Amino acid sequence: MLISMTKFNYSQICSNLLKDLPQRQKEVLFRRFALSAKISDGGEAKRETLESIGKEFGITRERVRQIEKDAISRLKPEITDKKYQKIFQYFRDYFKKSGDLKKEDSLLLELVGGKKQTGKNQIFFLLNLNEQFERAGETDDFYSLWTINQNSLGAAKRVIGVIYEKLKKIGEPLQFKELAALDSSDPKKLISYLEISKKIQKNSEGFFGLHDWPEINPRGVKDKAYLVFKKENKPLHFTAVAGLIDSALPQTVHNELIKDSRFVLVGRGIYALKEWGYERGYVKDVIFQVLKSAQKPLDKEEILEKVLKQRIVKENTVLLNLSNKNYFLRTSKGNYTIKEA
Repeated sequence: MLISMTKFNYSQICSNLLKDLPQRQKEVLFRRFALSAKISDGGEAKRETLESIGKEFGITRERVRQIEKDAISRLKPEITDKKYQKIFQYFRDYFKKSGDLKKEDSLLLELVGGKKQTGKNQIFFLLNLNEQFERAGETDDFYSLWTINQNSLGAAKRVIGVIYEKLKKIGEPLQFKELAALDSSDPKKLISYLEISKKIQKNSEGFFGLHDWPEINPRGVKDKAYLVFKKENKPLHFTAVAGLIDSALPQTVHNELIKDSRFVLVGRGIYALKEWGYERGYVKDVIFQVLKSAQKPLDKEEILEKVLKQRIVKENTVLLNLSNKNYFLRTSKGNYTIKEA
């Protein structure tokens, strides 16, 4: 059973570790790792750069780096003391339950027990002291993370690569259960693997998908509108769409829908998704496509049935367009065909 985090006073632990260091080494570590006392608003102090510390001390940034390195070297033997081993054992047990690795932000947040508690800077400092814990910095594809096993990072990259390609092929977000079925990894490990990935992310509804999908990271009104249509799964008036998007003005939504090829105007102010089989154009354009696809003359009822599947308009609107002799002709049998140029 894991030790309760409330039994660890990280500020006190770090202060005890640093108390016997030379003053300058102690001050550099306190400032580099922001180990100062709690901030009144519940936040934590910010770590200072080598350059800012060097300017205040009147030394180069490289000299500050050397002081930091020397101080950490002096502290490493100290952490082997039995009184510190409970903490590091807790950290190791935590990693083992998380697939041997964890995204840095999540790691620090969970180890302090929640957003309102301080101690993240102190935990970051303690992890840096113990060589059992290795940090991998942020890259284009992955967030910063910590691990107790370098092989786990390689495994995570392989799994994420496989799932990325499968999601790309499927083309739609999946729930975790469905995503887990794509790979044989332990679900607990898979959670940690996905968490470090920038390529695969989770949306507010708990679905996983590629980071550039609008369902995962909607950008602006048009993507939010797209998600509304996907959720409602039916044509909607632009005012209804605006009502389902926070702080969106109806006219703004209307303007975005008109410009975006994903949306088709199917009635007076009513839009639908092109991916549902709707084609852009006026009613006469829809009639033209119906007749062209049929490759033969059609009677009025057939044309009405097919056009009204594409447009939410009155029958008279379709018939009025159908009677336009500039585009359509009526045969001797009463059917309609396209007027040849």
